[in-house]
Amino acid sequence: MTEHEEDRGWIDAELADLGTDDSSREEAPDSGPLPVVAVVGRPNVGKSTLVNRIIGRREAVVEDVPGVTRDRVTYEATWRGRRFTVVDTGGWDPDATGMALRIAEQAQIAAELADVILFVVDATVGVTDSDEIVGHVLRGSGKPVILAANKVDNQQMELEAAALWSLGLGEPQPVSALHGRSSGDLLDVVLDKLPETPPQRFGAERGPRRVALLGKPNVGKSSLLNQLAGEERVLVDPMAGTTRDPVDELIQLGGRTWRFVDTAGIRRRDRELKGADFYASMRTRSALERSEIAIVLIDASEVLTEQDLRIISLVIESGRAMVVAFNKWDLLDEDRRYYLEKEIDRQLVRVPWALRVNISAKTGWHVDRLVPAIEKALDSWSTRVPTARLNAFLTDLVAATPPPVRGGKQPKILFATQAATEPPKFVLFTSGFLEETYRRFIERRIREEFGFAGSPIDVTMRIREKKQAQKKK
Repeated sequence: MTEHEEDRGWIDAELADLGTDDSSREEAPDSGPLPVVAVVGRPNVGKSTLVNRIIGRREAVVEDVPGVTRDRVTYEATWRGRRFTVVDTGGWDPDATGMALRIAEQAQIAAELADVILFVVDATVGVTDSDEIVGHVLRGSGKPVILAANKVDNQQMELEAAALWSLGLGEPQPVSALHGRSSGDLLDVVLDKLPETPPQRFGAERGPRRVALLGKPNVGKSSLLNQLAGEERVLVDPMAGTTRDPVDELIQLGGRTWRFVDTAGIRRRDRELKGADFYASMRTRSALERSEIAIVLIDASEVLTEQDLRIISLVIESGRAMVVAFNKWDLLDEDRRYYLEKEIDRQLVRVPWALRVNISAKTGWHVDRLVPAIEKALDSWSTRVPTARLNAFLTDLVAATPPPVRGGKQPKILFATQAATEPPKFVLFTSGFLEETYRRFIERRIREEFGFAGSPIDVTMRIREKKQAQKKK
């Protein structure tokens, strides 16, 4: 077998592994947002231990003292082939000032923003005053509530758990998070309460294109949504943080229907968020994941902040198309515009491909330019480059600018294919490692040749490892 035939056989095998071929079949549609189960309860009732049991690995920190979990942490879990998100919450300190109010507020937030509430009670202690307060709020929430009677390690304790009927939340589900006793039965009950999540399909079959509005608190997201809708659809207030839940609105623009999602402002890192801020941040991320494109709103009257850059990074990591909208641009004088342009060139160097629009959400100035930018970015996001055209382009590119020599050998690009769209993903089959600078060079030239304005693209490689041992034989 010739070396060319060996390379071709290896490429065919790798293409099969990718689930594509020379024609680059479409990837399977992305799934929709996962339903959310919030695990709530007093300190030291075993919430984190139960979360570890549900997700099947020890990730949540567990210690036999109250208050170990301070942050709100999300994990992905699977049971009987169904995926869902689990939120491990911090316990409530009975000695805290205004405890009854704090418990009611925390329970109300969980009830409003989760799909199912898993209320954990220590069966060895029984019903406490704190449990009664939480139970009262949850009974009126209208959300499915599952009462988990934890630390039921034997049949005798099951009798003790029956006393938890007094909370008025239905049948207590006995479980031992530590030993795993009856954890499968509890998860069966959880699945029965979870909403169905049909696969998310992008494109014409799915209906209106989904656009997420992201940005810091009080940057003008709700004002922009109202401006696009031509009426006050969502509450606008000078106080930051008015929006907590993502608000979906169907809006007619440019002769078509769009689904805009007004999200809560992302304040700081998730581990620093508490209560409503944490759940709002989690919902914002979920809204981004089920959207196709994000409009990142930035206050042009202020300097670019770490929060702005982190939100942009969040969109990059999600693989969604992006438009960066600089709000309040009409209020800037010439000096501020000059220095802001310098800031943008310096700090947004990671996303030169993002489309940019300067607007005023309050007055509507240049808001009409958003829809053409969104359409252009979405077209790029779903663009597929024919395999033959891609390889012809790369052949000419490599001939003009070969890859850097590595270890005394010059790697070759044997073949290339676009493995997916939404976002576009390219795979290079090579005879050796390509330096990161050269891969960035290829990405830049692909953009220059084929477009992709407003869309991220991913360029990866698969290396053909030569079997030296076989050659020696």
